Amino acid sequence: MPQSLSNILVHLIWSTKDRQPWLAPGIRERTHAFLAGSARQLDCEAYRVGGVADHVHLAVRLSRTLSVADLVKELKTASSKWLKEPDSAFADFYWQQGYGAFSVSMSQKDALLQYIDTQEEHHRTRSFQDEYRDFLQKYGITYDERYVWD
Repeated sequence: MPQSLSNILVHLIWSTKDRQPWLAPGIRERTHAFLAGSARQLDCEAYRVGGVADHVHLAVRLSRTLSVADLVKELKTASSKWLKEPDSAFADFYWQQGYGAFSVSMSQKDALLQYIDTQEEHHRTRSFQDEYRDFLQKYGITYDERYVWD
């Protein structure tokens, strides 16, 4: 086969450090747009970026030349720098160290996009921690509670 192809949809989730509500509505939309643009610069397609004040969700088609870990590292680094540079109010902003990355079938893409689009509504009654535990359980991931919330 003369060329390499991939079509891998990944649902990425990560939080602000200590789940602090840094992403107020005005900066939230701009941060989401920045993350989408950064993903595109890495040859990934960002189908959707969303979230609430303390965490983000991304639906991304992973580039065939990039690992999930490298993608997340690049997105966190670039967005953190982007938030801090023009506004000293963000001097203490950090993303949490960890992240969640879940493979999603392309047949479930629309459901994932709908889920990301309704984050504000969803989090009126459910915490980020409960949401994340549900993802771990859904995907059969065994975890130690002491290490999930660093």
